[in-house]
Amino acid sequence: MALVLLVEDDHAVRTAMTAALREAGHVVQPVGSALDALRAVTDDHVDLVVLDLGLPDLDGFEALRLLRGVSDVPVIIATARTDEPTIVRLLNAGADDYVTKPFSSDHLAARVGAVLRRSKAAAPADDGRIEVGDLVVDPATREASVGATALTLTRREFDLLAYLAARSGKVVSKSELCREVWRQPNLHLDQTIDVHLSWLRRKLGETAADPRFLHTVRGVGIKLVDPCGTSSPA
Repeated sequence: MALVLLVEDDHAVRTAMTAALREAGHVVQPVGSALDALRAVTDDHVDLVVLDLGLPDLDGFEALRLLRGVSDVPVIIATARTDEPTIVRLLNAGADDYVTKPFSSDHLAARVGAVLRRSKAAAPADDGRIEVGDLVVDPATREASVGATALTLTRREFDLLAYLAARSGKVVSKSELCREVWRQPNLHLDQTIDVHLSWLRRKLGETAADPRFLHTVRGVGIKLVDPCGTSSPA
C-alpha cells in the first residue's frame, strides 16, 4: 500500500478525496495546509502527494517549490486552472501530473495509480550499471557519477539521464521522452524537457554551447555520447 499525502484545505473535498483514495487501497494522510504538508514529507515516508493549489497559508506554486526543495516524492496537482501556461509552469516547477477540478473519484484514483506505477518502474529491468565514458549511472541504487564526483540529481533528472545513457549514441526525440520518461502524451512539454536538460547539463559540467555528453540534434532530439568516442553497458 502507498502512503498518499493529501493536501486540501476544504474539509468536505478533503473528506471525499480521502475516502476515494482509501477505497482504491491507499493509506491516506490528509492535511489542510502547505506547512503541514512540508512537515509530513520531512517526517514520514510519503509515496505521493496530491497538492491543491488553493491553500490558505501559501500559494500553490510556492508550496510546490518548497516541497521540491526537500523531497523528490511524486506530486499531483489538483487545480481548477486549465490554461496551458499554468500547466507548463506547474510541470516546470516539478509537478509530475495534474488533475483538473471538478474530477471524479475514479479519475483521481486512476491518476494516483498511474504516477505510482511510473515512479516504481523508472529503473531499467536488468538493474545493470551503465557506463558512458567517465559517466556511471546505476539504476539499482539510483546513483550517478562523473569520474570521482557523485551527481546530486532530482528523481526526474536521474530518470532522464538514465534513459538517455541506456541509449547512448542514439538520438532520442522529445516526443519519446514525453512518453517514456514523463509518461504523458506530448502536451507541449518541449519547454519542460529543455529546462530539465539545462539543469542536467549544469550538473554534468557542460553547457548547450559546449557539450560533453548531451548533444542537441537540431529538429530531431537529444543524444548522449561518450566524449572519448566509446560507450558500453557495464
